[in-house]
Amino acid sequence: MIVMPIFSRGPVRPDQPAVPKSGSAAIPSTPGWPSQPGMPIKLVPPPVSNPANPNRAAPATQGQGPYSMCYAVSASEDPLGEYYRYEFLRPLFPDYPRPAVWPDGYYVPTSTGDEVIQKHACVVEREKMLKGLPATEQCIIIDGVNFLNNADLDGFALPPRGAPNVMLAAGGTQLKQVLEDDSIYAWNFHVDWKNPANTRLVGPMKIAVAPYQYLCGGQLTNCVPQPGSDRRLDAQGDKIMARVVYRKVKARESIVAVHSVNTSAGGGGVRWYEFRLDKKRVPRVYQQGTYAPDKFYRWMASPAIDRMGNIGLGYSFGGAPNFAGQRFAGRLRNDPLGQLTLRENVLAEGEAAQNAMRWEDYTQTAIDPSDDCTIWYVGDYLKKGATNYSSRIGAFRLPGCRAARGSTKR
Repeated sequence: MIVMPIFSRGPVRPDQPAVPKSGSAAIPSTPGWPSQPGMPIKLVPPPVSNPANPNRAAPATQGQGPYSMCYAVSASEDPLGEYYRYEFLRPLFPDYPRPAVWPDGYYVPTSTGDEVIQKHACVVEREKMLKGLPATEQCIIIDGVNFLNNADLDGFALPPRGAPNVMLAAGGTQLKQVLEDDSIYAWNFHVDWKNPANTRLVGPMKIAVAPYQYLCGGQLTNCVPQPGSDRRLDAQGDKIMARVVYRKVKARESIVAVHSVNTSAGGGGVRWYEFRLDKKRVPRVYQQGTYAPDKFYRWMASPAIDRMGNIGLGYSFGGAPNFAGQRFAGRLRNDPLGQLTLRENVLAEGEAAQNAMRWEDYTQTAIDPSDDCTIWYVGDYLKKGATNYSSRIGAFRLPGCRAARGSTKR
């Protein structure tokens, strides 16, 4: 059973539904399309020596179980209303999904598991799912790559019609003890719903960046110290984190991405990049920086870009004598390149140590569609005496961003 809490800035609604009982339907569903086969899945080794070589997803046998990837798409703007439910069968376990919205689909990369370096690049038919119609999924498995994330659309300005989605990954391979790199890797994912044989994944394109090392050697490691405890927290340092954000401001197309890195001060920092797409849809580094103003740990960040092109980052903060909590920082579009110039603010101060190593799977930012300026952020912390997470939801707006005339809900 799935229980989905709804939070609202407005007054409490009089028609709040009762908490579901065990065994009841997760959410209202009209009409629902269970057990749909996904598109055939093809294994694609990354051709590093030839980054322009397109890898094509070719029809084969239909996707089979025993695993499934499930979706619930709201049938209206009312989050308490009905949802269209979908299930797509998979031959491999779809671990750690990271959904991203693009005009031609919902792009959801997944992993196979902590001990496998095959990653799934998948997309489902967003246009049909918004209408509750039967839909299909197309997937490609890429062998020997790191954690993948697809670009997620911020704002109302859309990319050019038919533009491929951009997918990014950090370099290195923790399972092979390669814990550093000097590049980020990009793919262009073009989906063709009418003729799936034309669906293609172009890449990887190697983008040179400042050298980096995974924070604390990657995922599932003892990393961030906590006061009063021998338990250290995992930093997920091998990953480009959700979200990879796309924003079009006038004729400029930007993508912002983040990951967690070791720093010279001895703690952890947020490495962030702003890429600009050229005419060939290739990401080029416009600016980059590592936010690490002191010896403490900042990790597991999530970025957003407002309608003016300002960048905001939310992230976890910790390191003894500080319990792990949540903070955010940002920069204005005309600030010196590579710097987060707006001072760090506290969203949630941690009040207790966590007894387990794993610290969240990700945090999350989102742009408020009512003004296209306000950045919402959610992350976890522990209250005093607690042994389980609490979540804190907050919002901030960067100076000078004013709502566009006619901004509405999406």
